[in-house]
Amino acid sequence: MGENASFWESLIYAHPTCTTWKQEAEGSIYHLASILFVVGFMGGSGFFGLLYVFSLLGLGFLCSSVWAWLDVCAADIFSWNFILFAICFVQFIYVTYQVRSVSFDREFQELYSALFQPLGISLTVYRKIVLCCDAEVVTLEKEHCYAMQGKTPIDKLSLLVSGRIRVTVDGEFLHYIFPLQFLDSPEWDSLRPTEEGIFQVTLTAETDCRYIAWRRKKLYLLFAKHRFISRLFSVLIGSDIAEKLYALNDRVHVGKGFRYDIRLPNFYHVSLPETPPVQPSHHLQRGSPRRKPTGVTNCSSFSAH
Repeated sequence: MGENASFWESLIYAHPTCTTWKQEAEGSIYHLASILFVVGFMGGSGFFGLLYVFSLLGLGFLCSSVWAWLDVCAADIFSWNFILFAICFVQFIYVTYQVRSVSFDREFQELYSALFQPLGISLTVYRKIVLCCDAEVVTLEKEHCYAMQGKTPIDKLSLLVSGRIRVTVDGEFLHYIFPLQFLDSPEWDSLRPTEEGIFQVTLTAETDCRYIAWRRKKLYLLFAKHRFISRLFSVLIGSDIAEKLYALNDRVHVGKGFRYDIRLPNFYHVSLPETPPVQPSHHLQRGSPRRKPTGVTNCSSFSAH
């Protein structure tokens, strides 16, 4: 204990305390370095945040090196600041290379800005998602079918980039699919990874369409490696299914001018006692909102507008 006490005493009291302070301020280079340090540490996260931090900190250490060389004339201060400047410079070059390597075609860049960036998804994670679909955008010409009822197997998950898809069942219109919506989210959600199935609806392009497709097996392998991406797609697919349910809900009416609401089926049982009880769960298969609802009166036409 005595040796430890003497060590700390020598460390603290070895140097004389400042009895007189320097009257004149340091040069402008020193203050510029301090300002750069303050501003640099206000950087954010992500690639561009790192570029911001390393660029300003590097300039700050460079200014400190110049100050130590010209004003202080201290080799050790100059050496440490110059080493830190070199480290920041190398990190800046490395991050810049990563940013340039994570570049996408225009459609993928627009998709990232519209759908994934607002959710806080980094470019590195988005790159894994893009590589899973081979960075390919598929074209579907007008009036060509993406899937046919009872024939097309469910073997992929697709996201519409541009155009409009018409969804029909037995020749009757159900709803549209618009850009940034999945083409087959109900079918995807209705099957487990080991199950197989076929489409129960027909998807036809009303205009020239472009979409991105992920193969089921390849996408499930990506989910197994990256749980965060699995949760991300789970949220996106669930939100997409909810939008399709509401699209169907807007087209269904019950008697006396009431609009049927899939969220409040019991409300209509009470307010409309003469109307037969509606149980939408009997008509909507698990995870599939595209089945045409039945058992309601005065249904609006399902033909395309």
